[in-house]
Amino acid sequence: MIQTDFTPLASLLGGGLIGLAAVALMGATGRIAGISGIAMRLLPPYAEKGFAGRLAFILGLVAAPLLVGLVTGRMPTPRIETGPALLVLAGLLVGFGAVWGHGCTSGHGVCGLSRFSARSLLATCVFMATAMATVFLTRHLV
Repeated sequence: MIQTDFTPLASLLGGGLIGLAAVALMGATGRIAGISGIAMRLLPPYAEKGFAGRLAFILGLVAAPLLVGLVTGRMPTPRIETGPALLVLAGLLVGFGAVWGHGCTSGHGVCGLSRFSARSLLATCVFMATAMATVFLTRHLV
């Protein structure tokens, strides 16, 4: 069985920062902080205004671990216990799910639920049920 370390303080701080970023983006631009939608609108054609803001948001996500490394003196070390083929397959399935569900977990789970969106509630229930089934299958049956 894979042991997962639960870090309540780090989790609370991270969740708070995600919420703060979502509120700041909504307040500044009126846009929902759905990462898949923001990233998708970075690809051509660049028809909409706000390219620099979207790029800054994504670069902030990439820079966050580097900032943690500067502040704490050590880089976060993700633990991925699978091979590259399964990792690529998982990424494709997540991308397919985000397109099929018209948004990702951040757009539906953070922003949609806070706006009492029925569609986001359904999407988040599907995300969570799929995640629970995947964890059960990979930890107990595979």
